[in-house]
Parts: sequence; structure tokens; C-alpha cells
Amino acid sequence: MKALTWQGKRSVSVEEVPDPVIQEPTDAIIRITSTAICGSDLHLYEVLGPYMHKGDVLGHEPMGIVEEVGSAVTNLAKGDRVVIPFNISCGHCYMCSQGLQSQCETTQVREKRSGAALFGFSELYGSVPGGQAEFLRVPYADYGPVKVGQELPDDRYLFLSDILPTAWQGVKYADVQDGGTLAVFGLGPVGQFASRIGTHLGLRVVGVDPVPERREMAARHGVEVLDYSKGVADELREMTGGRGPDGIVDAVGMEAHGSPVAAFAHHALALLPDKVAQKAMETAGVDRLAVLHTAIDSVRRGGTLSLSGVYGGTASPMPLLTMFDKQIQLRMGQCNVRRWTDELLPLVEDDADPLGVTDLVTHRAGLAEAPALYEKFQKKEDGCIKVVLQP
Repeated sequence: MKALTWQGKRSVSVEEVPDPVIQEPTDAIIRITSTAICGSDLHLYEVLGPYMHKGDVLGHEPMGIVEEVGSAVTNLAKGDRVVIPFNISCGHCYMCSQGLQSQCETTQVREKRSGAALFGFSELYGSVPGGQAEFLRVPYADYGPVKVGQELPDDRYLFLSDILPTAWQGVKYADVQDGGTLAVFGLGPVGQFASRIGTHLGLRVVGVDPVPERREMAARHGVEVLDYSKGVADELREMTGGRGPDGIVDAVGMEAHGSPVAAFAHHALALLPDKVAQKAMETAGVDRLAVLHTAIDSVRRGGTLSLSGVYGGTASPMPLLTMFDKQIQLRMGQCNVRRWTDELLPLVEDDADPLGVTDLVTHRAGLAEAPALYEKFQKKEDGCIKVVLQP
């Protein structure tokens, strides 16, 4: 089959790789009909290369048609249409029973002291072949896949794989009460959905992003928007009676602009041998923290900061004096996808499309065009906000 593979920093290519096969009784094989490029894929493309291996198959936002199931899979049959959550969880361990599927004890990558295995996401999370391919082997298919209807287009369902539940969890973790104000830093795909979810839940939402096309998209959905600047914390306080937002979702993460020292660290890591670079990432502060520190400055005293953007440094400096003094609550983590899909499925199937799932994709292409679109997405060129590939 054809699949998009990692070849090196800022280098991906479509290659012929072996077709996946059933390996365990709980496996299924899916023929991919749509698969998206995620902001987290750009971390592998840029920062997390030391954990990647040449030829790794990328992608963790797929959906498609069941082609084959293992002998223990009784909830799926050939021809079923399914969305595949990006984290691989068993559904029966202690963590899954607590709604913490991203910490699944059955698939935890213990040799890296990481949580549940993820599709297409480096040795940190199990080096499981991903879904930017023609076919995908899905472990624990007796639990993970979300079966959906046959009538609506893929776009209605595809984002249940990652970014929609990630945004939903981010807003839930921000814990803004009715009538409160939610700020969303970063209006990429997760930030777009977090903003729309906030307005859907009746909150006042302010979206912050330096890219005009992203602000324009958010504004179409009733979101107040601000350009990102050094004075944005003051602007947010002025908009909220001097207090600041009740909660903030940081939907940016480790590659935020405005942190030149960390930017240098990112480039320096790429020059080191993989094992040396891994050790540096595991013991040093390599995140760009401008957005996170601005969010800490902006949120009201006693407010909540919810991190949906991915961070990768172990010793990233944090302003603990300010955080303690302001009594900030902090929540974060990989999304527990299956915890939220039952709540979200009726919303994506609603004819009114209350979360705007049909107004997100800016670029569509076949798998062959994926390398060029990775570059375009990373550089934020041509108004690129969300890319969907159709193998």
C-alpha cells in the first residue's frame, strides 16, 4: 500500500510499505477514506524528530471502512464505517474505567514512561503505524473505533478522531461557568473548535491568533477575536472589567512564536544524534513558552488554564510565584477521546451543524500531495488551516 512516511526533519514522502494484517484477535483492518494532517504531526515534522525512525508511517486522524476483523471483534463487521480515535485504549483497565483512556494501562508505553500508545506518533508512544495511508491496522478494535452512519459525508465525522474531542475536553477542563468568559489562544483547528464549543455552551469567547485568516474563520462563528501581541493580556483585562478571562484554553503548545531562545533550542536539537537529542529533551526546557506565559498573565485570579496544545520539554521554566499568587488552576493532557465521543456524535450529525464541522477544511488532496501540504501547513501559507487527505 501507499503511505506517508517520515524521512527526516521537515522531510516526509509517500512510499510503498507492506499492507497491514491481523496480528491479534482484537485487531481490525480499515480502508482509509479520509485522514487529516494535525498540528501534532508538525511536532514530528519539526521538533520531535529524535524520537522518529526513517520510514515511520504518520497520521492519527483517520476514518474509513472495515475490511477485516479479528476473531474476538464482535461489535464490527466488514463494511462498517468507523472513525478511529488517535489514542489506542482497551476499554476495560482501571484508567479506561475512569474515563482516562489516554492513560490506558494496557497500552501504556512503559519503556518511555509514557501514556497510552498513539497512532503514527514516534517511539515515545509506541511507534504504531499511522493512518495517513491506504489501510490501517487498529488494535483493540473491540473498543476503540466509533461506528457511524453511512449517509453523511466524512467531514461530519472525521474530526471525532482527535481535534473535536480534544477541543471539547479543553473547554470542559477550563471550567468556565455559565455567562463567563473563555479565551482561546491559538485558532488553528483545535482552537477553532474550542472557540465554537464555548459559544455553543453559551460562553463569551475571545480568540487570540496572529494569523488574519484564522481570526476571520473564528469570527464567522460568533467569536470575538484579537491579534496576538505583547499587549494582548492588557486587552483581555480591559474586555473583562479588569479581571481577565475566567478560563483560557492554550491550543498552541510547544511551537508558539515569540520565544527566540527556545526556537534556537529546537534547531540545535536537530543537529544532535538522536540519543543525545532525546536526553536533552528529557532533561531540558525546550518549549516556546511565550503563549503559555501570556495566558498565565491574562487569566483572572482563581481562574483556570487548560492546556490542549502539546508541550515536550521536561524542565521548561514556569512563573510559579505568579501562578501561586493568582491561585491559578491548571489542567492538561492528551485527550481521552472515547470519553467524549458519545456526547459529540449527536452534535456532528445535527443538520444545524452547531460546531461548524463543515467549515474547517481549507485544503483537500490525495495522498501524493501530502508532503507539499505538510510544508504549507507548517508555514501557514495559502490560508491553510486544516488539510484532509483522501487516499
